[in-house]
Amino acid sequence: MIISHAHRFIFFAVPKTGTHSVRRLLRAHLGADDLEQVGLFERKTFPMPELAAIRHGHISAQQVEPVLGAETFGAYFKFAFVRNPFDRFVSYCAFVSRDSGDFERSPRAFMRYVIRDLQPLDHPLFRPQYEFLVDAQGNLAMDYVGRNEQMQQDYDAICARLGLPSATLDRVNASNHGPWRDYYDAELVALVAGLYQRDLDLFGYSFQ
Repeated sequence: MIISHAHRFIFFAVPKTGTHSVRRLLRAHLGADDLEQVGLFERKTFPMPELAAIRHGHISAQQVEPVLGAETFGAYFKFAFVRNPFDRFVSYCAFVSRDSGDFERSPRAFMRYVIRDLQPLDHPLFRPQYEFLVDAQGNLAMDYVGRNEQMQQDYDAICARLGLPSATLDRVNASNHGPWRDYYDAELVALVAGLYQRDLDLFGYSFQ
């Protein structure tokens, strides 16, 4: 997460959506009093103990609003990026098994194991995306939700809204896998859709 007091924005870093490429560009515009919390590539924590205790940078709207206060939270431009849940799940499976090679050897078997048996819902990379972006009433708390599938276009729009110069996004920390649709059969489509149904509905995604 990045909180910029200089430019009055909050960037919500939903995991596995290209957040590190966005962070790298935004850092060039941060002022001395602006804040970032991140746990990969760099280690930075917020000065607020309740947020620093989370230890990673994937902080939700419901976690940060009480700390910033409703007035500041409401006044700042809040944005994030999301990704098709079917694509994101493949990326997650490839990422977490990069050392063991389980996904590479037998992708569908590993995907079934993760979603049916392992179900690591306490892992931020596995959690549904909407959980990071809604308020206590379940309503979307963002002013702009960009899409990983058109990331440069949406990043350009965000910069224009903030009055910042845009730049070309790099690909950072990408998982190694093929076209995501190739990994699915009917059973896996149903399993992933069941887990991430709220993401599919809220952000308008499907398997097609």
